[in-house]
Amino acid sequence: MISSIATRQVSTTLRLRLSSTSLINKSTTVQQQLRRFSKDVKDAATKEQPPKSSSSSGSSSSSSWWDSAEFWGRCGALAGWGMSGAAIYDALESSPELISLNMTGVLLVYSSLFARWAFVVKPQNLLLAGCHVTNVAAQANQLRRAVEYKKENGKGKLSIYFLYTF
Repeated sequence: MISSIATRQVSTTLRLRLSSTSLINKSTTVQQQLRRFSKDVKDAATKEQPPKSSSSSGSSSSSSWWDSAEFWGRCGALAGWGMSGAAIYDALESSPELISLNMTGVLLVYSSLFARWAFVVKPQNLLLAGCHVTNVAAQANQLRRAVEYKKENGKGKLSIYFLYTF
């Protein structure tokens, strides 16, 4: 009976030692792999990169204006100026009864978000940020005009109107 208990304890102790030894071997293997990987990364980082061809546009000779992110960023900014110009034109020429408070609110949020994005993205697109900041100002003016018109003409309580439209 004592020998069976002793045998179990010895076998348990051996299993624990073997498993801890295999864990140690595994951890050293992982450490060696990490060292090799970091060495490979350092070697790749220190390799000399071939010089890029310089051209007047700053892009490689194989890419065209059609593939250029800069070109499409400028096109987007020019289209955005159309939206800002339309809001300014409406403020000068149209009557305030035609202004949609829902659409004005949506355009305020949209232009606020994209003005921030155009300023934060790298490289910055300041032309796009400028058109959205202008649109925020124009839409805020449109919102002011619409609210004043609705107050003057008694189109119902404005707070109730906002509750039902949003």
